[in-house]
Amino acid sequence: MINILFAAKPASWADYKTPLRRALDDTGLAYTLSPETSDPASIDYIIYAPNGPVTDLAPFIRAKAVLGLWAGVERITDNKTLKIPLTRMVDHGLTEGMVEWVTGHTLRHHLGMDRHILGQDGEWRKYVPPLARDRSVAVLGLGELGGACAQALAALNFNVLGWSRRKKSIKGVTCYHGNEGLAQTISQAEILILLLPLTSETENLLNEHRLAQMPKGAFIINPGRGPLIDDDALLKALDTGHISHATLDVFRIEPLPKTHAYWTHPSVTVTPHIASETRPDSSARVIAENIRRGEAGEPLQHVVDRNAGY
Repeated sequence: MINILFAAKPASWADYKTPLRRALDDTGLAYTLSPETSDPASIDYIIYAPNGPVTDLAPFIRAKAVLGLWAGVERITDNKTLKIPLTRMVDHGLTEGMVEWVTGHTLRHHLGMDRHILGQDGEWRKYVPPLARDRSVAVLGLGELGGACAQALAALNFNVLGWSRRKKSIKGVTCYHGNEGLAQTISQAEILILLLPLTSETENLLNEHRLAQMPKGAFIINPGRGPLIDDDALLKALDTGHISHATLDVFRIEPLPKTHAYWTHPSVTVTPHIASETRPDSSARVIAENIRRGEAGEPLQHVVDRNAGY
């Protein structure tokens, strides 16, 4: 019998219990699944979210893996009591949601839709946007989410640039890597999309110096991590008009405080961390497959490199 602990916010249990049981039943494994345990030493797998009730993983001496429910893992990798493999959530539903959100806001800025949605004042102002092939869009971070977004934008005929720490190759995307490649990417980005993990190397990556490297009038879209951007530097670049608009879905503090300048800035769109949500049905199948693999002695999928931070 495999004992599985659901260690996420209590409210999440209602959403996940049926999809998880259905997915686990399909594996044919004998298991128990509960959001509670009186004996941590009896648990084989921990389905985990950092905002859940478990912070000390040391008592789970029998556990084989911590199976993360989130794509981001920076709030887990720093846990000194984590001594067993950690997997992150790579879910088709999460990826599809991110692609749709990023594509929608990229097209919004490319087409200048705000001019008409917000500017109906009786003046007939004709604005014809360039074709997608004449617009350079850059994606920083070419992992599961960034790579999928880059491919989707390339399919719409945008001139897509991509940057990652290590060298990558994606059909239809001009890929750069390393420090020199980052400067090359940013300097061409008329629309810049941030989908990097948060690490010591990426925090404040978009600072005053790098914002100044972007083309005048560029747009920024951040559905990745709030601390990737130096907030004060971005507000300054928006005030001077060097950056035309920033669409931000993630922030250093969430919910974003009501007094934060982003709420009232005319060149900022705030969305409440909705770019991509983990879907219980599809993510349950990812979790169940990793448990099946663990029991079969097969390699787990989406294992986190804690040294790299993702």
